[in-house]
Amino acid sequence: MPSWTDALRFAFQPVVNLTTGGVAALEILARPESGDVLAQARRDPELDGSLAALAIGAAARRETLLPLHVNVFAATLADLGDLAALRDAVHKAGRLPWEVTVDIVPPYTHVPHRALLEAVAVLRAEGFGVSADGVGDGDIPLRLLSDMEPDLVKLDVSLLTRSAAVRAMRTLCEQIGALLSVEGVETELQCAAVRAAGAHLAQGDLFAPPSRLPAADVYVPTLPAAATATPRTGPSVRQFVRPAALLPATASAGQVRALLNGSPDVSGAVLVDRAGIPVRSVHRSRFLLSMSGRYGHALYADRPAAKLGDPPRTVGIDATAWEVLDVVADGGRDRTSDDVTVVDRAGRCVGVVRLADLVRTLSESRVEEAAGLNPLTRLPGSDAITGEVDRRIADGRMFALSWLDVDHFKQVNDGAGFAAGDELIRAVGRALQGAASGSTRVGHIGGDDFLVLADPDGLDPLAVSMLDTPWSAGGRVVTLSLATVLCAPGSVADHRQAAAWLAPLKQAAKALSGASWVLGRAGLPGHEVRRGSAAAPAQAGGPVWA
Repeated sequence: MPSWTDALRFAFQPVVNLTTGGVAALEILARPESGDVLAQARRDPELDGSLAALAIGAAARRETLLPLHVNVFAATLADLGDLAALRDAVHKAGRLPWEVTVDIVPPYTHVPHRALLEAVAVLRAEGFGVSADGVGDGDIPLRLLSDMEPDLVKLDVSLLTRSAAVRAMRTLCEQIGALLSVEGVETELQCAAVRAAGAHLAQGDLFAPPSRLPAADVYVPTLPAAATATPRTGPSVRQFVRPAALLPATASAGQVRALLNGSPDVSGAVLVDRAGIPVRSVHRSRFLLSMSGRYGHALYADRPAAKLGDPPRTVGIDATAWEVLDVVADGGRDRTSDDVTVVDRAGRCVGVVRLADLVRTLSESRVEEAAGLNPLTRLPGSDAITGEVDRRIADGRMFALSWLDVDHFKQVNDGAGFAAGDELIRAVGRALQGAASGSTRVGHIGGDDFLVLADPDGLDPLAVSMLDTPWSAGGRVVTLSLATVLCAPGSVADHRQAAAWLAPLKQAAKALSGASWVLGRAGLPGHEVRRGSAAAPAQAGGPVWA
């Protein structure tokens, strides 16, 4: 008698890393050729668990080394408490639990939250990854999502039209240490929106449609150079993580050789203990060179591969790209091309980072930054500041955007000469850089105009430093004007709105005499005069020096 499994097939869809352009994992999708086994699985936890186990078996038959994502209904987890069938299938396939992420899919209605959270804890204890699927199009309560603390949050592409919701979700992901992914990407315009939203991963027909064979190549639209600029703190290592080729610490050299020969794109292997903690790192070129010697195969084939490996160089999942470079720099010169192993908070291997990916992104960032520097002060231009403004808006952070300039600068140039004016601008730029601290960003947008982006608590020290300093050009005393707009979360949508609120404050500051400072709040009328007084009328025929 035919079994329902006879009409069941599986398809694979790549999950793409938007930074490296590589395949980060494969999601396994059930594709019944007849009947509606998925609807039955929604009502039958045992059947749903069996589907997850069969998905792992299907991947094993395709001999893929990539991490895997399998779908399980939320109700299944809450009812079963664990996924014994999935665990057994992973073991039978020779895979490790931390190579498998369980995508928990809706509906969540009537699912007992406590039972679900307890089942999630069991999965984590066994080493499985956890993903919250269908967010934005499903019914997962925000409180439950926060309590689950998934490793990955998958947004439906339809949520991209609600930018405020996406920003809020990205902030939540940063707080709970989750990666952000978007499903259902079909167009390059959607891909650009996904990147602008700060997502790390994505999947959809644009990159590669679901296929019976795991896709080796995916299409990823080129990211414009201007969009690659990164803050000085450096991008997170999460953006660069590639899947690691994992083997048990007891693997023989012959097993490693077979893996490398069968996977030409793999740059090496990571040998891990039973807990998933890296023990040795095997570099592809050095390993194969040792094995290819006159007696290499005879000497090493049946011996532990660990003897041909090196101590792994590791960084935590929360590290920045610059910290990875520090790890590389501290190692021996003969290992500069080695992958760096990325570990989670339990010390388990979650992937590797290739030096080439880091160097390419960071160098593009520095080239872009250098191209935008003002030649007089060597400070970044307005693009760098406005880009950082948009990032802080997206992160839901309160910030202060300030404009500073020299009073009557044209008269300074006319009376003291351009050389004295240039020296004054350079001095103001140096002083701004010296007064900036922490997350404060300073930009020179041309002439005597400067932009300052700071946290509100950094305003007073900077203002005092700049406005109390005696300034002069060619022996003539000059003063500075400062205008600041405070932007609370939700008060502005982008840097253009922030600039629009700042414009009248600039005029108000310039209307005052002496060193002046005017402060306003986005979304609220009026302003506060913190420095300066009403300007006196100018005497006819004479220059005005504030």
